Amino acid sequence: MNRYFYIDATGKQRGTFTPQELRVENIKRDTLVWTQGMEQWKRADEVEELKIVFETPYTPPNQHYSEPKHETTAVAYKPKSWLIESLLVTLLPFVFCGSFLSLVGIIAIVYATQVDSHFARGDYKASEEASLLAGRWTKITLWVLIAWVALIVLALVILFGFLGFSMAGFGDLIDM
Repeated sequence: MNRYFYIDATGKQRGTFTPQELRVENIKRDTLVWTQGMEQWKRADEVEELKIVFETPYTPPNQHYSEPKHETTAVAYKPKSWLIESLLVTLLPFVFCGSFLSLVGIIAIVYATQVDSHFARGDYKASEEASLLAGRWTKITLWVLIAWVALIVLALVILFGFLGFSMAGFGDLIDM
């Protein structure tokens, strides 16, 4: 099996690579390649040994990719960041209810901001994990908010129930 050099998109010579390694490099059909025994550089699709590189697009293991439409390179999908949701469940209850417990949502905000940064670096697995954690902490913060509001409503019902009965007894005393 021959080892090949190729010219990348920036015009730099890279190599040497086996045909399988060239597949990982995602070379295109019109990429210029050369190996020992060749008189000059040739297009990759003109070299018989490299035809296997273009049979099916290369997909790295353990990564989620959408099917390419017209190109031979695979493109990863971006997971949901949960940033807006985590901001809402963290800041709105804190501002309107004074619930310091909603500040647990800061954890969700931190993970939500990591989704985009991991994805931009090409670390798709870390981006997906940050998305899962951001979603989990956003939901936890939402349930904390619901419990906090339920406690406030329960406290008000008890308070007004107690005051209602107290005021009724106080009115009877005044009528005497």
